[in-house]
Amino acid sequence: MTATATRVLVLNSGSSSVKYQLIDMNDGTRLAVGLVERIGEQTSRLAHTPLAAGGDKRETEGAIADHDAALKAVAAELAADGLGLDSPQLAAIGHRVVHGGLKFTEPTVIDDAVLKEIERLVPVAPLHNPANITGIRTAQAMRPDLPQVAVFDTAFHATMPEYAARYAIDVETADAHRIRRYGFHGTSHAYVSRKTAALLGKDPSEVNVIVLHLGNGASASAVAGGRCVDTSMGLTPLEGLVMGTRSGDIDPAVTFHLKRVAGMSTDEIDVLLNKKSGLIGLCGDNDMREIRRRIDEGDERARLAFDIYIHRLKKYIGAYSAVLGRVDAVAFTAGVGENAAPVREAAVAGLEEMGMAVDASLNAVRSDEPRLISPEYARVAVAVVPTDEELEIAQQTYALVNA
Repeated sequence: MTATATRVLVLNSGSSSVKYQLIDMNDGTRLAVGLVERIGEQTSRLAHTPLAAGGDKRETEGAIADHDAALKAVAAELAADGLGLDSPQLAAIGHRVVHGGLKFTEPTVIDDAVLKEIERLVPVAPLHNPANITGIRTAQAMRPDLPQVAVFDTAFHATMPEYAARYAIDVETADAHRIRRYGFHGTSHAYVSRKTAALLGKDPSEVNVIVLHLGNGASASAVAGGRCVDTSMGLTPLEGLVMGTRSGDIDPAVTFHLKRVAGMSTDEIDVLLNKKSGLIGLCGDNDMREIRRRIDEGDERARLAFDIYIHRLKKYIGAYSAVLGRVDAVAFTAGVGENAAPVREAAVAGLEEMGMAVDASLNAVRSDEPRLISPEYARVAVAVVPTDEELEIAQQTYALVNA
């Protein structure tokens, strides 16, 4: 890496998509952002925005066969803006990796041994780690000389004490199959908990925060003095809050019942709980804006789905208040958390005795900046803190390669 190398390319490789951002670490400026979606289909789409040049978004459609072709297309778009992957200003490529297990609790430079361990974790992250691995291998082939860094979704939650991370099942069985609670969305929870402390004018070590990452996937965390002590997702991202298409917490015996009584296979139950449950299973929509529109029109099914969503959210706020003992702030983030004022209002309603309240006028404000939405008298600050997982990945990647 040269002394002038201050750029990090962040790659988030999904099963049929690649999201990317090129960030200059001198000041956190986005030089380019983009998305390749529907990889492997005839209708693949690449949307690229060259922010450095102030250019307009460019979109192309057509078959992109695989991740190798997708990254080559991304590289071509970047090169057209003078931001090519061969630039001496590129310091590293940072990869989002969903599952790091117990072994990876920090950002890690990827070598053959690291890649092999990520592959070993595929059984506990079958929907995510294979795509992450594909993105890593493709990027390595394109720039074998450049540091490639894995930043793990699970890493921030590795500080959970054993009594929070363990399931109450036979220890030998759990250890043999690595069954425990790992948690996810860690880069978001790390970033938001730190930004919330800054919003309060305090060091993260002084602040206890409940972070509510509410998107299509949703998770909560209890962060004490900058360290995660509990989180809602577990072995997989299925546990916890009601999500767009995932059930969240459910009696494990439901799976046995569906297998024995409904005759469903393991794969069918997996699809049901991960892709056909949550909000979409309850009311047929997983877009909170559409659900609120339907509620305004008197749709009772949408109202019930919303109420179930909020009920689960409140249970976690209450539970994590007990876990932390003292709560300084509750922070809403991600697509729903940042934009759905009715969700924030409903989640906190009735919690005044716990020191939590929302000011209606502050809550109605739309902004891309971190902000408080609680009244001055509230004992617990309620905040909206836009997340920035890509910047968090870039910062961790750059800090590691410059260590």
